Amino acid sequence: MQVQDSTTLYLLKLWPWIEANKNRLIAGTAAAVLVIFVIWFVVCHNESKEIAAGQALTQVVISSSAPTADAFLKIATQQAGTAAAQRALLQGAAAFFGAGKFPEAQAQFQKYLDAHPDGEFSGQAQLGVAASIEAQGKTDLAAGAYQKVISTSSDAQVVSGAKFGLARIEESQGRLNDAFALYQDVANASPGTSLGSEAAMRSIELKNKLPAPTPAPAPTPAAPLKQP
Repeated sequence: MQVQDSTTLYLLKLWPWIEANKNRLIAGTAAAVLVIFVIWFVVCHNESKEIAAGQALTQVVISSSAPTADAFLKIATQQAGTAAAQRALLQGAAAFFGAGKFPEAQAQFQKYLDAHPDGEFSGQAQLGVAASIEAQGKTDLAAGAYQKVISTSSDAQVVSGAKFGLARIEESQGRLNDAFALYQDVANASPGTSLGSEAAMRSIELKNKLPAPTPAPAPTPAAPLKQP
């Protein structure tokens, strides 16, 4: 009974304040509802946008056995701001690479890096830039680009790809020991994968080309001690 009386007394004291400030309360409540509605709308809109972008990208992939780079880049432009647009940009770059348009591929991979330096696919984009440079015959620049990927990427698969590319350059320039070590690193880091198997085969081939290690010279016998 005492609890009920206390509650009633509290409400009686509060009611005049509510009456005096009801307009402010109504306005505040309306503002809070509006904020909640805006947040809900943005979340739903973003989700629907992501779904639509993913569907558009999937449609491009399944509509042709070999989608063109332009088709992917169109999705990247139309669905800008979505994860699907990022994937489309990289797939467009890869399509340019597959078509032998290496400068165009490099430009698109770099475009992704400029827009998303810490993006989910930044490692793949860096590797794409390096491979595109190598494909243009700029081996010294490519070696530096591969080394940058190895030093900065936290993606083990990307690092293995960069080491394989760098090993290929080292082999072509006659630095067989360095190439052998890199191929072995890839084979050990990626067992059971096609890249790991290829690296293992190349390391075996190089091992047969490497000169046999020079045997250590025999120790010179110590001179006999002279008797006093």
